Amino acid sequence: MADGTATEELPRLVLVVGVAGSGKTTVGRLLAERLGWAFRDGDEFHSAADRARMAAGHPLTDSDRGPWLEAIREWMDEAIAGRRQAVVTCSALKRAYRDTLLAGRPEVLLVYLHGSRELLGSRLAARHGHFFPAGLLESQLAELQEPAPDEHPLVVEVDRPPEAVVTAVLSLVRRESASGRQPAGSDTEQPVRAVARDGPSEPTGATGESWRLVRGGQSAVVVQLGGALRDYVVHGRPLLDGFSAGSAITGGRGQLLIPWPNRVGGGRYDFGGRSLQLPLTEVEKNNAIHGLLRWALWTLVARTDDAVMLGTTLCPQPGYPFLVEVRVEYRLGPEGLRTTVHATNTGTEPAPYGVGQHPYLTVGTDLVDSAVLTVPARYLLRTDERGLPIGRESVDGTPYDFRTARPIEGRRLDTAFTGLDRAPDGRAVVRLAHPSGLRGVDLWLGEGTRYVQVYTGDTLAEPERRRRGVAVEAMSCPPDAFRSGTDLTVLEGGATHVLRWGLTPWGPP
Repeated sequence: MADGTATEELPRLVLVVGVAGSGKTTVGRLLAERLGWAFRDGDEFHSAADRARMAAGHPLTDSDRGPWLEAIREWMDEAIAGRRQAVVTCSALKRAYRDTLLAGRPEVLLVYLHGSRELLGSRLAARHGHFFPAGLLESQLAELQEPAPDEHPLVVEVDRPPEAVVTAVLSLVRRESASGRQPAGSDTEQPVRAVARDGPSEPTGATGESWRLVRGGQSAVVVQLGGALRDYVVHGRPLLDGFSAGSAITGGRGQLLIPWPNRVGGGRYDFGGRSLQLPLTEVEKNNAIHGLLRWALWTLVARTDDAVMLGTTLCPQPGYPFLVEVRVEYRLGPEGLRTTVHATNTGTEPAPYGVGQHPYLTVGTDLVDSAVLTVPARYLLRTDERGLPIGRESVDGTPYDFRTARPIEGRRLDTAFTGLDRAPDGRAVVRLAHPSGLRGVDLWLGEGTRYVQVYTGDTLAEPERRRRGVAVEAMSCPPDAFRSGTDLTVLEGGATHVLRWGLTPWGPP
C-alpha cells in the first residue's frame, strides 16, 4: 500500500460525493494515489449527449441520470467482485441516487465533500475547459439532499488545499475502519456531519466563536480559541471549573496542549541532527509550556447537535519546523463526553510530537480539599523547582498514592503520574467524587494516553481560582519529553497519532 496502511483494515471501495466544485475528482484521485488504489471519475460515465446537454446550460433530469448511475453501479460491482480496492467519484446529489450506488453494497464507504455556496461558485468560475458550466451550480444546490446519518457518511470540509482534505479523509476512513461499521438504525453514535457556516451558536467574544453541544440532560461548550472545552454540564450540574462566555482563558482551562504538553526546559531541544529553540512562554521558570496551538483560532470542520469537529494546521515556525494537521472531535454520548484528537504529519520529514488537554474537574465543593480522588497510577514523577522531571518513583508509602480513593485534603498536587492500571477495555479512570460518595465524575484515559497530570491549582495567577477545581490532564508523554525523548512520539511523514479521553458523570442528577 502506498500509504503504509494494511489493506484488510480499509473498506473495499470509497465513494466520494459532492456538488460540482467540491473537488471530487482532485480529492478522489489524490486519495487513490495515497492508498495505491484504482480510481474512476464519475464524469467519465456520462454519455456524449449528457455532456452536450450540460455544456449548453441544461441540467440533467432523473431519467437522464438513470443510465449514468447504472453504469457507475456496474463498474463498482465489477471492482467488488474482482476484489479490487478503488475510489470512485459521483455527484450523487439525491438520496435516491446514493441508494442506487450503495444499496446492498456494505463494502462501500461514503465520503461527502461539503463546501459553502460561495466557495463552490468561486471555484467553478475559475474552472476552464470543463463541460459543466458555473451557471448550473444553483440547480445542483436546489437538488442536493445532504447525506443523512443512516447513510453513515464521512463528512469533510473542502475549504483547505486538496492534500489537507485527503489527509482528513484518510484519518476519518481509518477511524471508521478501526471502529467498525454499524447497520442503519442501530443505537450507536453517528458521524459528525457538516453544516454551512452560517454563524456561531453563541456570540463571538474573547475566545472567538463557540459551539454548544446538547444531548438529553448533557450540554458542553467548545470555543474557537485553541479548540478549548469551556463547559460541561449534566442535569444542571457543572462538572468543569471552566470559564464564562466572553472571558479570557486562564490557567490553561480546557486547552489542547500541542505539540507538547507541560514543559520543555529552556525551550531548547535536539531533534534530527538540529538544535532547536522554542519561544519561552513560562518566562519566570525559563520554560516553553503547553505547546503552540493554545492561542490559535481553530476552524469548524463539521458538527451535529451533539458533536463538533474543529481543525487547524501547525505550520513550520522557529523552534518547530514541521507541518502537522490537527483535528479534535468532541461528542456527547450515552456515557458522557468523549474527546478524540488526531494529528497527522503532512510534511516530508519526521516530527516530534506530544499532546495533552487541561480540563479542571469539579464536584460542586467550594474547595477541592473535601473532594475524594482516585488515580490508578503506580508511579509519579519527581520534579525540580521549574516543574521538570528529575526522577520516577513508586507511589507506595507516599502522600500521592491515590490508588485507593482518599480526600485531597491539604495536599498540593502538580504531579505527573504514570504506570496506569487499565480496565479490560484499555481505559484507566481517574475519579473525583463528592464527599458524600453519591456522585462524581470519571475522567477516562484511552488510546494514546500514557501519563496524567493532576493539579490542584495552588499556583494559579488568580488567587480566587486556586483549589476550586482539579486539573486532570491526559498526556501522551511526560513533561520535558522533547529533551529527554521519554515516550516522545516521532511522527513519520503521513503518520497519525490519536489521543482519546472522556468524561463520564455518575450518581443521581
